[in-house]
Amino acid sequence: MPLTDTKIKALKPRGKAYQEADEGGLFIEVSPVGLKTWRLRYRMGGRGAKQEKVTLGEYPAYGLGEARAWREDSKGLAARGISPMALKRGDAVPADLPPASKELAARYLKNWCQKAVAKVREQEAQLQHENSVAVFAWRWFEEIAEPSNSNPRNVRRVLEKDVIPAIGVKQVSEVTVEDILAITDRIKARGADQMALQTRNVLKRLFAYAIARQKTQFNPAAAIEARFIAQARSRDVALTPEEVGQLLRGIYQSSMKRAHKLALHLLILCMVRKTELVHARWEELDLEKAEWNIPLERMKKDRAHFVPLSRQAVAMFEELKSLSCGSDWVFPSRISLNQPISQSTLNVAVRALELDVREFVIHDFRRTASTLLHEAGFNSDWIEKSLAHEQKGIRGVYNKAQYAEQRRDMLQWWADFVDSQIDEGRKVIIGRFGKTYQAA
Repeated sequence: MPLTDTKIKALKPRGKAYQEADEGGLFIEVSPVGLKTWRLRYRMGGRGAKQEKVTLGEYPAYGLGEARAWREDSKGLAARGISPMALKRGDAVPADLPPASKELAARYLKNWCQKAVAKVREQEAQLQHENSVAVFAWRWFEEIAEPSNSNPRNVRRVLEKDVIPAIGVKQVSEVTVEDILAITDRIKARGADQMALQTRNVLKRLFAYAIARQKTQFNPAAAIEARFIAQARSRDVALTPEEVGQLLRGIYQSSMKRAHKLALHLLILCMVRKTELVHARWEELDLEKAEWNIPLERMKKDRAHFVPLSRQAVAMFEELKSLSCGSDWVFPSRISLNQPISQSTLNVAVRALELDVREFVIHDFRRTASTLLHEAGFNSDWIEKSLAHEQKGIRGVYNKAQYAEQRRDMLQWWADFVDSQIDEGRKVIIGRFGKTYQAA
């Protein structure tokens, strides 16, 4: 499908650059910091000839209509044997060209090459200037945040996902309280209040460093009290067995989508993080072997993680396979089968529940499982490995065991235990993977 302005404006940065095609070789490239650049692929001699690629400049400096006009001019040059890439590079126009071709080349140079080079240089100078937020933030990350933080990947994600795309091209001294609030409000709008608070805290440290380096005299993030963004939640919430049963009965009796009910149940059974589940692909799962292998690039600590699956978990994934409509994702978005549900989907679903259960967040499922398994007497090493926690110190260096069979038995016990908590005197049909619970 050809591009539209609406679609282009909706393109968001990702961990690495990606492309969205228009027509006739024209495409827009989105960088990890959110810059959108027009480029064109063409061939000088028809099929089989070497492909060339030339750049126009950034959107919205060049609109969609301008980019398409540039595409037609570029392809017109190529059809006459004149390389747009060579003209952009500054090569001289061949002297033996026919007058009409020389005129076209001269017009192309004036209308596109000279203007594009000037704009690109201007934008690059702005972005690379040492006082821009993008440049200074990465300097702070490399010099201060990464060496001193036990989990620098979280800080990197904050910068890449929410800070740089929003204010990366601004000068550090020009960032206002309104800019910080705009960032945290967007994060809260996707149902991630605690992430909004974490982002404010990262920015507070970033601008404290900027003041120390005399790049600004004001810390706009520190001017916003944390309580005005979100209330910090206790990090020691662990649901009781009775609350686990109440929660799952409430989930299955709610009106949320079946796939979302299964997702929340799987989060409890598999002890994985929310992002590890919602971004799961079918290629990671071997349901015949009852195994889930999460690749290292999707893990918080950049280490691959093996999850033995209980009988209940396998049955849930089998049902999800039929619900995924052939998507590569276990939980495809309702908008497109080519992308997963958003990070906020399950948070929103949980907040809509009316439960007589104390306040909790989805991440507390992992703490709940850890607490109840420890209370049941299971080996701490097995539990920590199931949580993808790595031991520190000498013990961590030498203990690389996966405890695969022990964890398989433990997670099966855990799934059966969770089933028993659902059976609390109320008839609850949760699906073919479970059973019908009758009143006592």
